[in-house]
Amino acid sequence: MARRFGGTYSPGAGKGAKGPALPARRAPVGLRVNLLFVLPFLFAFSAFFRDPAGLLANLGTFGLLMLAAWLTREGVIAHDAYDARRVARRPAIPRKIFGSAAMGLGLGLAGLVGGSGASAAIFAALGAGLHFFAFGPDPLRDKGMEGVDQFQTDRVARAVEEAESHLAAMSEAIRRARDRRVEERLVEFQAHVRQLLRAVESDPRRLTAARRYLGVYLLGARDATAKFVDLYTRNRDEGARRDYLALLDDLQQNFTLRTETLMEGDRQALDIEMEVLRERLEREGLRPVIPDDTVLTEASPNKGRRDD
Repeated sequence: MARRFGGTYSPGAGKGAKGPALPARRAPVGLRVNLLFVLPFLFAFSAFFRDPAGLLANLGTFGLLMLAAWLTREGVIAHDAYDARRVARRPAIPRKIFGSAAMGLGLGLAGLVGGSGASAAIFAALGAGLHFFAFGPDPLRDKGMEGVDQFQTDRVARAVEEAESHLAAMSEAIRRARDRRVEERLVEFQAHVRQLLRAVESDPRRLTAARRYLGVYLLGARDATAKFVDLYTRNRDEGARRDYLALLDDLQQNFTLRTETLMEGDRQALDIEMEVLRERLEREGLRPVIPDDTVLTEASPNKGRRDD
């Protein structure tokens, strides 16, 4: 089905809620990763022009190289998601490292075809080494905030992963609707959700206040998106489209309000701490001087000084 393209000044571009001005991120999977899926077909094509042993070896090489390409792609995506978060757990499976091993095994098997064991070892070492050098290792350590215990870090990481899985499911479902405006509106909503995710990651103590939004509300949004797409792909119901866009508007306002509330709560906590500090300084015989920028000075060098 044809898709309509538009820009800033296209009809309908100014409608709907505006998303936050976030910097565009590059897609993690680029040309280098995609080229890994091309190389194996050279061995698959040449396999049918060899004897049975050569056929088996070339098809085995094809399978190992395709496995290496798939592991590498998944590893690059997982690494990009890890880098994008302030609190994250290391991938359970080091896919890029396993991809390097599969690449080495595949090229080593290719070296055995019409070659010797030494040639196979050289090809295996070069393949694994160059792959590891090109794509690097997987993250091998959990990433969290200093001063936050491991239990809190794990809770935040699990909550963020669950929320990201809901957002990914919504994006996957909305592509079936083949409606550019709806896709763009969903991206705007997801940007606001990720602002809340970053706020929770920056301070895991905020998770309790945001858990309902990251769990129940996002789960409901995911289910509503799936139902809308099923209905819209059947009969292109404009009423359902308007209702879904209105739902995204309401959800976005709620997520934005929750994020602002969390930030405002931090500001109020800071004001309380500063007030307590002022009262304590006064009890100690020190008088804080608060001009435009907060500076605490001692009223008198000897006034109120304690011998302890």
